[in-house]
Order: sequence, then structure tokens, then C-alpha cells
Amino acid sequence: MPTLKEPLFFSSDMRLRFPTPRSEKVPQTLDAYLALFAEAEPEQLLGEASSSYLWSHTAAHAIADAQPAARIIAVLREPASFLRSLHLQYMQIHVEAQANLRKAIALEPARREGRHIPRRSHRPQLLLYSEHVRYVEQLRRYEALFAPEQMLVLIYDDFRADNEATVRRILRFLGLDDGAPVHTKEANPTVTVRSPRLHGLAHAIALGQGPVSRTLNRTLKALGPRQVNRAVAMRERLLMGRPASADDDVMLELRRRFKPEVLALSEHLDRDLVSQWSYDEID
Repeated sequence: MPTLKEPLFFSSDMRLRFPTPRSEKVPQTLDAYLALFAEAEPEQLLGEASSSYLWSHTAAHAIADAQPAARIIAVLREPASFLRSLHLQYMQIHVEAQANLRKAIALEPARREGRHIPRRSHRPQLLLYSEHVRYVEQLRRYEALFAPEQMLVLIYDDFRADNEATVRRILRFLGLDDGAPVHTKEANPTVTVRSPRLHGLAHAIALGQGPVSRTLNRTLKALGPRQVNRAVAMRERLLMGRPASADDDVMLELRRRFKPEVLALSEHLDRDLVSQWSYDEID
């Protein structure tokens, strides 16, 4: 696995609207993409974790063209809780500027027409929230190109309930030894932006916009790695906090809206996710 967790190489329809500090690391050619795996030993498998490959309309074909023997792992989550988490993440990474989840999702028709796009949103394609939970449509793009034994579909709840068993299932799917110790840890906890305005200012400084930001960035470059890490950690503590509880009315609206998707996914996977996710309680 490369140090760049999500290279995004095969999702050509998810390209950035403008450069960001992170975009300098994103490979633009196949040679640059393969260079991410230069340290791999001959007997090792290569893998990466670009979540946009599932939502992308181009990634499945691009992956099949590059490596027909690829193995695909998809992790699916209950739609309402997933979209809430996704919205919080998009606020954090400046894709979204509308802090109210209901209002953000209501903006989707306008955003399809290129309107109400946040000025700092570098990947506005991601703001079409409903596209993220069209799970059956997403899976069928891969099923049309890869054999069933090359695909593993996991449910997020199973991963959370028994992380170790899920990891071992993935290892078996990849043909790897599943007997080694598995050490679990909590990663990427859900957070919320305390102040969108202050967060936007910090982002502008990080991008080097304006004389103040350039001065601060020169100061950071003069610091040692440990001091820089402390400064970044302090910035995150100031700007991020624990999210408030989900709005029950909004979550119910989302569950009603996406119940047909859950019904279709249950049938597609031959698994009763309607009951597991309590959609059978929704009128």
C-alpha cells in the first residue's frame, strides 16, 4: 500500500477543479502511479484505497484495462449515517461550505447545474450526495467487468462489530495468510468544524494566499519536524471538535428517501439489510 492512501488515479471524472497542496502528490500518468509502489517486493500484492473509485463512472473500466485480475473490495454503510459522516468530512476538507446537512443536500439540483458551488470546493462533483449511496448501480459497474470471485462486498456494521474477523476475511479473499496477529486502532474519528469562517482562514493560510500566510509558512518551514507536528496538532484541536448529535428529523428524511436503495441492495446481496438497518420501521 502506498503512503498516499487515495491516489485517485483511475477516477478521471473526479479530477480537481484547481490545484491544492495535496494535488501535487496525485499521479497524473500510469508511470507516476506505478512509481507509488516502487518499494514493493516481487512477492507482494499491490493495493490502494481510493474511495472515489466506487462512486466514479470511469474508474471500473480504467482499473479493468490496467489490471483485469484486480480484486475489488467495497465497504457499504447505512445511507443516512454515511451521508451525515460524509458531509462532516467534506466540511473539514473544504469541499462543502454549507454546514447544515439538510440544506446541503437540498442544494444538489442546483449544484448539478454548476450553481451554489463553494468557492474553495476543489472537487464539486462530490457534492452530489445522492450519487454516493446508489450502491447497486455502483456495484454493477464492477460486476460487468470482474468475475464474482474478484469482488468482496462488506457491510460497515460488520467491520465495526468485529474488526478482526473482517480483516481476516479480507486476507483470505486476497489469498494471504489470515493467521497473523491483527492489531486494531481507532482511526479517522468523526469531527466537526467549530467555525467555518476560521477554518476557511486557516485553509487560505495553508494554501499560501496573502502576505500573512506566506510569512507564517516561511516560519513553519524554519521549524523542525517535531515542532511542525505540534503546531498542526494544536491547529486541529482549535478548529475541530466533537460533532453534535444527529438531527433525528433529518436522519428520518434521509432514511425515507433512500429506503428504495436499501431494498434494492438487500435483494442484490441476498441479505436482509432492511431489517438490519431498521428500514422496516419506516413508512
